[in-house]
Amino acid sequence: MNFLSQLTGSFAQPCAENPTVAMVEAAYQHHGLDWRYINCEVAPEDLGDAVRGARAMNWAGFNCSIPHKVAVIEHLDGLGESARIIGAVNCAVRRDGKLIGENTDGKGFVESLREQVDPAGKSVVMFGAGGAARAIGVETALAGATHITVVNRSPERGEELAALLSEKTPATAEFVHWDGDYAVPTGTDIVVNATSIGLFPDVDARVPIDMETLTPQMVVADVIPNPPRTRLVRESEACGCTVIDGLGMLVNQGVIGIKYWTDQDVDPAVMRAKLEEIFGG
Repeated sequence: MNFLSQLTGSFAQPCAENPTVAMVEAAYQHHGLDWRYINCEVAPEDLGDAVRGARAMNWAGFNCSIPHKVAVIEHLDGLGESARIIGAVNCAVRRDGKLIGENTDGKGFVESLREQVDPAGKSVVMFGAGGAARAIGVETALAGATHITVVNRSPERGEELAALLSEKTPATAEFVHWDGDYAVPTGTDIVVNATSIGLFPDVDARVPIDMETLTPQMVVADVIPNPPRTRLVRESEACGCTVIDGLGMLVNQGVIGIKYWTDQDVDPAVMRAKLEEIFGG
């Protein structure tokens, strides 16, 4: 008889709109795992205390979301290979008493992308240069994308990410300053919103893109999981584009994270079904 559940969770701010807890606990329950996932509101100035608390309570690991994916690194004991290249962590794993930072965001995104298009040989336009964008850029490049245009408001972060992609991956990359509506270049294959624009509760927020430059040959992906049908997804679909919502990436990175923590392969269909139940299909 054992009344001590294994603990995992998430540190973010804001966290109330993050549905990860529902899909992860659905997987734990479906597979009969005596594990729990605790969604925690953690301010940036409290992140160090949160990580120390997870250590003290012997958590098996935790996710990090906005705004902690880069800042958490200084509080961990080491990084996995992909997290080291990306320079951001979304999943910490306890291994031999140490907390090791991994990154499953990019891998989850590429798996979702491949359901619609193989990124190999493709040209990508990506909005954003934060933790999620870094992960997506690196993994998409490693999956064979030939050129990535990083579009960002902050030149410093955008130029840094473009340089990282050019130096550490086989792809070529360039930075374009985001000022006003961005015209997507002719010949672009994949457009990715890797910013938080459109995340609940700001569901009517508009990603500044010249929608007239989108063509039906393009695949438009939005990483926002809540709501799944963001304004960008709806408007891109109306332009005839193939669209990918944020649920696929969320489910896929969750499957990988659970494998890291529990060493169990869980059913992604169970997790997707829970999210669709929450968001009404």
